[in-house]
Amino acid sequence: MKIFIKNSKEIKKIYKSCQLAAKVLEIIKNYIIPGINTEEINNICHNYITKIEGAKSATLGYKGFPKSVCISVNDVVCHGIPNRREILKNGDIVNIDVTVLHNNYYGDTSKMFLVGNNISQKSKLLCLTAQKSLYKAINILKPGIRLYKIGQVIQKYVESKKFSVVRNYCGHGIGKNFHEDPQILHYKSYDYGITLKPGMIFTIEPMINMGHHNVYVANDNWTVKTVDKKNSAQYEHTVLITNIGSKILTIREEEKNIFKKN
Repeated sequence: MKIFIKNSKEIKKIYKSCQLAAKVLEIIKNYIIPGINTEEINNICHNYITKIEGAKSATLGYKGFPKSVCISVNDVVCHGIPNRREILKNGDIVNIDVTVLHNNYYGDTSKMFLVGNNISQKSKLLCLTAQKSLYKAINILKPGIRLYKIGQVIQKYVESKKFSVVRNYCGHGIGKNFHEDPQILHYKSYDYGITLKPGMIFTIEPMINMGHHNVYVANDNWTVKTVDKKNSAQYEHTVLITNIGSKILTIREEEKNIFKKN
């Protein structure tokens, strides 16, 4: 396992890519309304990344992935492929996952959007729990703590709300590569004795299900769905371990005042 410790020059470049990715999530929220199809959302994100930001979508063509962002609706856990036949309806919940490549460095983030105003209370709680589990994990980050603590904190909180944590997918180191060591599991598991060190950069991206944690991959070889067809939610940030704690590199404007309160 090779964990890259980033220097200050690399951190600046990754931060820039992360902020570009965060901006995509900020601009797309006004378009998430009943009646839009997920292909349209993909195209708006693609045009913003390439034409306004002068960057590249890291997912487009990645291992054959055909689109510029992942859009996962309702019971899709992750890696949903945008499609013009998939039309958002009032009451849907949707995750948009954006990874930007700029100046040879990657930035990765995702969040949930509520479609319309007819969202069930349970779906709202699911989304909020996913977000708060991410925040709770970020709040413990500092040099010297064991890696497994991240998953332990997430799992304890999620299960206290009677939801389940997906086991099959995880966060990851990021930098000059889209995916690097270490893997960041979102439940308590063996961590090979790894402790957090200043200069480590990785994503935390808990996927949580309303029902059982079991998932399967659809026939397109990308789309991951819940086995029991119940909704799933995910939030993701790219974080840096600093000398005294951590910094959220993909933080959005809407979060800057509220983060520490969680």
